[in-house]
Amino acid sequence: MNFTSKRKALKKTYEPFGVLLAKSHITPNIITIISIILGVLSAYFFFIHKPFTGAMLLFFSGFFDLMDGVVARETDRASKFGAVFDWLADKFVDGFVLFAIGMAYSTPWITILAVVTNQLHTFIKPVVYSEIGFSERKKGKIDDPLEGIGFFGRPETMLTIIIFAIFEHFKIFGGLEFGFKVIAVLTILSLMQRIFYLYIKYNKQYD
Repeated sequence: MNFTSKRKALKKTYEPFGVLLAKSHITPNIITIISIILGVLSAYFFFIHKPFTGAMLLFFSGFFDLMDGVVARETDRASKFGAVFDWLADKFVDGFVLFAIGMAYSTPWITILAVVTNQLHTFIKPVVYSEIGFSERKKGKIDDPLEGIGFFGRPETMLTIIIFAIFEHFKIFGGLEFGFKVIAVLTILSLMQRIFYLYIKYNKQYD
């Protein structure tokens, strides 16, 4: 399931929290920084084999990542820098958390594979923006050709980490050692889906 493709429907569940947070006058960039700090702390706790704490911190990191965009739109503070900063923050947290989990619960080679494919899965998007373009931009949010393509993106990765971290806490279903392998495999398949989609749709289009 691609949660990103369900963005409009899912916004109804979390947007009210962002509207409430906007009334506190906190800036979107500060919210992004909070998300980064929570993400780094999450990685640390995963690394020292405290999976439940790591999972909770990762959940709140993701929550604040959702909030910065809502607050930016509610307060008319959406900026090009904010959009770039938010995007880079996501990639930093993703890479840092995956690396920490891999070093604690997996092998170096699987860790490298998981981190690299995770970053490629995301960095393929700006390449598409540059080479193919996108339909429109609304307050910093890009409507791009890959929006609904790729069944295992950032939300799915974070949710899988949290679920298997809970399994790890209770020592069931293989825990994070198995979960990390699942993430690596599903990310590779999702990346292949995006590449295959681009090949089918754009391979015969020439300038």
